[in-house]
Formats: sequence, C-alpha cells, structure tokens
Amino acid sequence: MEEVHDRLVEKVQTLSDLELAVLVCLVAEQHCIIETEGQLLDAVESELKLVATNVFGLTWAVLECKEQTTLDDFGCGILVKDDADDDYFNSRSEASNVKACPIASSRTLNAFTQLDSGRIANIIIAKNLDRANSQVQIQALELMRGKRNFTRTAVHAAPRPFLFVALNGLTTTRLTMHLNDQFFMSHKHYFEDGLPNLEEQHENAQVFEDDQSISSIIRTPPFVSAQSKPQTALFSAEDLKTFGSRISEVKISSEVRSYLHNIVVFMRLHRAVAGGISALSTRHFNTLAFALAPLHGLDYVSPSMVGLAARKIYPHRIVITAPENERSLQWGSSLEAVKAVLDGVTSDDVVEEVLQSVEVPL
Repeated sequence: MEEVHDRLVEKVQTLSDLELAVLVCLVAEQHCIIETEGQLLDAVESELKLVATNVFGLTWAVLECKEQTTLDDFGCGILVKDDADDDYFNSRSEASNVKACPIASSRTLNAFTQLDSGRIANIIIAKNLDRANSQVQIQALELMRGKRNFTRTAVHAAPRPFLFVALNGLTTTRLTMHLNDQFFMSHKHYFEDGLPNLEEQHENAQVFEDDQSISSIIRTPPFVSAQSKPQTALFSAEDLKTFGSRISEVKISSEVRSYLHNIVVFMRLHRAVAGGISALSTRHFNTLAFALAPLHGLDYVSPSMVGLAARKIYPHRIVITAPENERSLQWGSSLEAVKAVLDGVTSDDVVEEVLQSVEVPL
C-alpha cells in the first residue's frame, strides 16, 4: 500500500498547475474558477480538455457563455452523447463531446432528443461564465449544489467524479454572490506557467506531418498517428478514491488548528474586506487544507498547507470595501487618508497581509 501511495505522490509531483488544480478539486469533490489572460482563454480551454482526457480519462463538455445564453443552451451544452444511444439517435458521426447546443433548433424534436439521450460530462468547462445572465448562473449554482440539471423534458444527474470549471478572464466582472461563494477555489494561470499537454499535442502533430512527408517521398505504407491509439489516463478512478480515503486519515494539531482559525478571524476583521467572510468559505478552507496533505504524501496538515489553502480559497471571495464605507471613518479617520491606504489594494494583497500578520506555529 505504501508503494502505491508513493507512486501516486510521484505522479502528483509531475503535474502542471492546471492539472494539479483539477486533481485537487476531483479529490475534494468540489468545483473551481480558473482565471487567465484574455488572449489565453482559447488555449487554456484546449489544455483543460486534454487534461480531462489524457490525465484523468474523463469526459468533458465546453459551454460557451454570453449574455444571450439561455437555459436550453445551458442544459444542452453540459451534455455528452450517451454511447449506448449514439447509433440509434444519430445517423452521422460526431465528436463524443458536445461543445454547443443548436440554439436555432432548441424547440425541435431533434434538440429534445439530444437532451433526452445525453448525459452530463464529468468535467464541464463554462467559458466566460461571468458574462452569462443571472438565470444561467443560478442554473449553474443548482447543478453544483444539487448534482442535477432539470430541462423541459428530462432530469440529468451529474456523474462521479464531477467537476464544474468556470473559465474566466482576469479582468472580468464578478459572478453572482451565491455562485461565486459556491466555488471551492480559484486559480490564476499566466502565460509563463505553460500549457504542456497542448504543446505536446502540437509537437506530435508536427512529427506526424514530417513523417507523412517522408513516407510520401519514399512510398512507404501510411503511418498511423500515435494520437489515434487509446491512451491510458495518468490517474484512474481508483487513484482518486485512494486520495479521497486518505483525506479521512489526515490529522491536525491544536496549534495548526488555532493557526487556521486565526487566519479566518484576521480575514474577517481586515479593514479592506467588505461584508466579511462566509461560513462556506471557512468550511472550504478547512477541506482544502486537509485535501492537500495526501497529495504531498503526508497524513497531517502543516502550516504551509494552511497558507497555500488560504491563497486559493479567499481571493475570489474577498470584496474590497469602498473608502467611504471603511470602518475607521466612524472613529474619525480622514476619507482622503483611507483612499490613499486602499488605493490599488487587491484581494491577493489582503490574503498576503493576513498571512504575514498571523503568527505561524513552529
């Protein structure tokens, strides 16, 4: 058993930032927000699809969101075709993942047939979810909380494992309050972090093209692309269950528990935080701290894991207060002085300041 665990930990050490974010959420059975630069949205979308297929062997669906997206579009966009019904309902060959719902024909029999015969994908990538209207965002919230999606003609249950990823730009509007709080963690992906799966795919495609050119010159039998061969996922369903079972064995000392609690208190009392910190975020904070331990091969929560968890749990939840609402004004502070203090402060700055203020246990 220890050898199996060591093997899993070694595989974790090889993961990229996006792969690790997906793994953490799958192990914790939660959902995440991934933010990236605007010009990288399409590339990160492709990377996440490859991560779902190659790293975890799971189905995926991409939901392109915009202000005009309807509930029918949402219900159709999160589905993949049921292989058992594929030949019966569809006469033409299609990709196994549904990327968009046929909006124009959403009221036709074919569209309803697609809704009836499909199933929810293991990993849903909701691109630009922040642009969707409140009805669609509420539907996403209901799916995340209830693990079901209700359409006009069917009820679809979410599979296990199930992950809902909101893929948004860095400089975008915030999601609706309750949906935003329901997301377990957030992660920012930058250009320098790289997209290893996408880069490897491009390299393989280039090699394949070169080999095709050579074979056409020397007239050898056509080369079969390695991409067409079935690929074993890096992490199986059993691996995810192993990590999940080890979370229940993780222990936390009273000192580290106090450290975690103090971070929550300091976060709530920070002068730049408007509206405090929700109880759900505190539960998520505790869950992530425990979930990180088995991924590092440990059976206890360390202070560094608590700090890492805080950096992933709170940034997307913290709302920076307006200077005129800052509490020290009640005690005679100058509005101009408060504006100067809060100028340029971000949620990441608040988290770092809190972590520097709270004493770390030895």
